[in-house]
Amino acid sequence: MNLDKASEIVWSECMNLKEGENALIVCDKPLRTIGSTLFEKAVELGGEAFFLEMIPRQIHGEEPPSMVADVMKSADVIVIPTSTSLSHTKARREACAKGARIATLPNITEDIMMRAIPVNYEEIKKRSEAIANLLNSADAAYLTTEKGTDLTLPLKGMKAEPDFGLYHKRGDFGNLPAGEAYIAPLEGVSEGTLIVDGAIAGIGKLEEVVTIAVVNGMAKTIENCPELEKMLDEHGERARNIAELGVGTNDKATVVGNILEDEKVMGTVHVALGNNVLFGGTVDVPIHLDCIVLHPTLEIDGELVIENGELLV
Repeated sequence: MNLDKASEIVWSECMNLKEGENALIVCDKPLRTIGSTLFEKAVELGGEAFFLEMIPRQIHGEEPPSMVADVMKSADVIVIPTSTSLSHTKARREACAKGARIATLPNITEDIMMRAIPVNYEEIKKRSEAIANLLNSADAAYLTTEKGTDLTLPLKGMKAEPDFGLYHKRGDFGNLPAGEAYIAPLEGVSEGTLIVDGAIAGIGKLEEVVTIAVVNGMAKTIENCPELEKMLDEHGERARNIAELGVGTNDKATVVGNILEDEKVMGTVHVALGNNVLFGGTVDVPIHLDCIVLHPTLEIDGELVIENGELLV
């Protein structure tokens, strides 16, 4: 597998690019090589391709320049390899509302492209949809680990989404590499202790565990990670919102310290802090930070879905 072949899979299998469609690549300087390869492949496959490079944003979730947002609204298909994520932005949501099908690839590397994008998407779809269906009908999820995680996340009435990497319909959106099912827990009610031992978005792979005390749906205290506290405090108290419960379903992904791949690793769980408007919540802050939990045990309404890191669905 090489970058050229992985780029072909992005356009042909994941995005279902059709000849003559307006295909937009939005990237920034750190991901110029990947962006350029995607552009050349889109041209080769018959797309009316456009390449737009912008100055890197400072944090995940920060809006792109207005000119970039305006261009996105006129595209049929958009692939966004950028050093920070545009997933949780108004620009991305508005482009999808106009009908664009979009994949974001925040901070992706060539290694990740070649390892975690050439996968069996139908198998990932089956796993992701099965977990999303369980979450959709659940009152609550219960997350534990041998290291001390003990967290209850009420879910009743919230809608789960599977992300399996096939974005073929108008308005479709997701990450590449893909492979998860996720839901926004009810705001203000999650309770317990979250021990993060895998990785944290914006920080990377962890050498020591981070302990988060969750009270009334908020990360009340954070031990052993001043960097996380600093990022959250820059955006006010609502940035501490327990925004997401996600379950990884990509069997080719590994925890490498890059949250794009880390959150997709099969048998892991991630709990995110911050923005949740993308999937049914009301907290609209310019930050969304996923926290990866290794070897979890996850129960959904009493049904065992993951046991010590083994996916049972």
